Parts: sequence; structure tokens; C-alpha cells
Amino acid sequence: MVFLTVVTLAVVVSALLYYYFTRTFSYWEDRNVAGPKPIPFFGNLYKSATRNDTLSGVLKTIYESFPEEKVVGMFRMTTPTLIVRDLDILKNILVKDFDNFANRGVEFSKTGLGQNLFHSEGETWRGLRSRFSPIFTNSKMKNMMYLLNDRGDKFNDYVSEIIATTPEQDVHGMVQKYTMSTITACAFGLDIDTFHGDIEALKRIDKAIFIPKHTLEFDMLFPGALKKLNLSLFPAYISNFFKEIVETVTTERNGKPSNRKDFMDLILEMKNKKQIEVTKKDGDGEAHTIEITNSVIEAQAFIFYAAGYETSASTMGFLLYHLALDTEIQDRLRNEIDEYLKKHGGKIELDTLNELQYLDQVFSETLRMYPILGHLQRKAENDYKIPGLNVTIAKDLIVIASVWGIHHDEKYYPEPEKFDPERFTPENVADRHSFAYLPFGLGPRHCIGMRFARVQSYVCIIRLLSKFRLEAGKNTVRSFSNNPYRGVFAPNKPLYVTINPR
Repeated sequence: MVFLTVVTLAVVVSALLYYYFTRTFSYWEDRNVAGPKPIPFFGNLYKSATRNDTLSGVLKTIYESFPEEKVVGMFRMTTPTLIVRDLDILKNILVKDFDNFANRGVEFSKTGLGQNLFHSEGETWRGLRSRFSPIFTNSKMKNMMYLLNDRGDKFNDYVSEIIATTPEQDVHGMVQKYTMSTITACAFGLDIDTFHGDIEALKRIDKAIFIPKHTLEFDMLFPGALKKLNLSLFPAYISNFFKEIVETVTTERNGKPSNRKDFMDLILEMKNKKQIEVTKKDGDGEAHTIEITNSVIEAQAFIFYAAGYETSASTMGFLLYHLALDTEIQDRLRNEIDEYLKKHGGKIELDTLNELQYLDQVFSETLRMYPILGHLQRKAENDYKIPGLNVTIAKDLIVIASVWGIHHDEKYYPEPEKFDPERFTPENVADRHSFAYLPFGLGPRHCIGMRFARVQSYVCIIRLLSKFRLEAGKNTVRSFSNNPYRGVFAPNKPLYVTINPR
């Protein structure tokens, strides 16, 4: 009798769980939206949830599986989600109807690190965005050029030192040391020797930030749970790390902006004003205010470091790898750099970087092939009828653009697996849909630091190619895949190339 009761209870519980984890799976079929068939519990994310693929890789596969559809319905675990394939619809969402899709839908906490510019929503995001935009103006970037040039010179010295004994190097790991150095200098005014010093603390921070966590899948199973429970995506020591940095710099500057005009100066200026006043987006009603607490400051320090360090390192790693494989592209780029440095007396200045058109093409093609953030995500604030389609995006539904899928779509980029900087000549760019290239996003919520990322990378590449030549070595891989244990686009194998002095 007891056995029968236990069996019956197990069957009932199993049936209830099956119902709960499949209850939404008729959502897109009921709305006549095509999409892949989901499986219980995982929806369409089995491979990414089990870390056999990245989320961006799964989305790219779905994108490519429905070439004739403008939108595709899928399930992130149990959560219905819409992939937008049509670029005109995507343009409406990211630009024309931005107010209805202003939020990313990745807010996980109203306190702590969750208050950062990337994850925040609503008036909080608008207030932070308006205050942080000035740090990337032309005048502010000029003030940082001496720091970038100094780190570029130190990077070259470091490369000379390491290749004297080991010419073959993992270029991704090598340039990580440069971006760590530039971010800590430009953001926090800290002179950390990332080339020779002990950077174990920074490596620990790296792992905590960029290794995917199953808390994201948990939030897809139970939408809004992280936000409701005020849970963080990151361990406490991350908060403590940035708290200590902010306290150190604040003490060194006596709580006031210095003459460095860097990220922390802007932060201190904001802190002295105590709060940010934000006018509501419709212009009506009382203004919303954001209190500038130490916690808010630490959250912005965290996101500036996270966004500026690994994204540029990965991009430069891929770029240098392809230059080693294709010496004709490398020689053409080096000739342009040599002419540039000769013309400007060896100096790299912000106002003259736009002369390096081929460098811009090479950099752009790298981000096309390897978009660091392989997808964009937005949340509908209200029901939204898609123009030209009999499909309504319901309030709170997540909309996704597969950046990786778009960047490798033969409709926009013939032979997409070929590294070809000619895709980004002015003529070819003009002939292509403006939303076929999305490495930094587009619209009002595009990446605020995209200009810094380019300048930071250009200084490193210019300095390196002016002194060294890259070649494929015996350990240089000819193929690799995206690392499923990395939150941004990263290779699953070291990118070894041989580096020799010119």
C-alpha cells in the first residue's frame, strides 16, 4: 500500500513538473509563428544550458534554420522569446520605436552591482546614460591619449622581452595584459604593472565576470525571479574589489575631481552633486532623481572595467591571429601604419586616427566575424504590433537579434567565413543595409564605450605592427569554435602566432 502511494505520488509530481516546464510551449504555434520545436525544461537552449555551445551559438543556429522567416519564435528554457531576422523590423525596434524597447530585460537587482549602466532600466538607465556620455567626447578622449600611448609603448617592451625566449605566443592572452593596463589607468588612474606584476586578483575577477552562470537559466525558468529576490549575478568579492578601488581613488583625490579628466573624475563630480535629476521620457510629471551612493559608483566602476577589458582583448586577439594567417593583409596594413607614423612624427593622436582607413576596415571585419556580444536583447514595455506582420509582441516579451547570425548571413556578406576587410570600404558599406552590422548595437542604447574600444585597440595594433611581424607557427590552429565557458566571444583554443622583430 505504501509503495503504491509513493508511486502514485511520484507520477503526480512528475506530471505536474512536466506540465509546468512545458506549459508555454504552444505559445508560438498558437500565434502562427514558425520556430524550432522545444524540449521539456530546456526549451531550445539544451546545448547552451549544458555548456556544449554558447547562447549566441544556439541563437545563430536558429537564425540560420529559418532563412525565409522575418521573425522566429523560440523558448529560452520555458520563456517565449522572439528572434527578429528582418533588418527593417529590427531597425524599428532599436530606433524608431525605441521607447517601447528601451530596456534590455537583464536587470537582476536594484542594489549593488545591478545598478550599473548596462543592466539598469527605465529612468535609472536614462539618468546614468546622460551623465556618462560626456566621458567619451572628443575632449575627454584626447585627455586619455597619453595614457594609451604610454601603455602601448610598455606593451611593445613586454612583447620584445617575451619573444626573445619564446617567439610563439598566445595573442589573446598577450593583449589581455595591455587592456587590463589601459582600463585600470584610464578608468581609475591606477598604475598597475599588468605585464610583470601579480595580477591574480584581476584574473579571479575575470573568471567571475565572464564565465556563464546557471543563474541566467534559472531566471529564464522563473522570469523575473532574480529581480524579485534582489539576487546578484556576481559573488560578493566582486563588489568588494570595486568598492576598494573606488575608496582608494576617492581618498587619493580627497573626494574631488582631479586634472586627469578620467572616469573616476566624472564619478566624483557626480557624487559631489549627490543626485541626478532625470526628466521623464514623456516630459510630464515630476522629475525622477537618482541618489549617487557609493554603491551606485561601485556598480559603474564594475561595468566600465568589464566592458572595456575583455571585449577589446578578444577583438585584438582575433585580429592579430588573422594577420598572421594572411600576410598580404598584414603587409598592406603595416604600410599604412608606417606612412601614418612617418607623417606624424611617430605620434598617435586622436584627431588623426581617421586617416587609417584600412585599419578601420580590418578592425570592422574582425568584429563582423567575431561579434564579442553575439546577440542583442530588448524587452517590450507594452504590446507591440509588428508593422507588416500579423504578429504582436506582448508586453514584457524578450526580443533578440542574432548579431552573429546576421554577420554571417550570405545575403549580406558573401563567403561569410572568409576574412575580407574589403567588405568595409566606404562603397561596400553604403551598398549594405545599415543594420547588417551590429557589433556595438545601434540606436539610443548602443554601446557607450565603442569609441574608446576602437581607440584603445588602434593604439595597441599601431605600436605592435610598427615593431613586429606576425606569422603562423607550428602551433597556430586553423580552426576553432566559440568557447562555451566564456560569456563573450572567445576562442576555445589558444591563438598561437609567431612574433618576430621587423
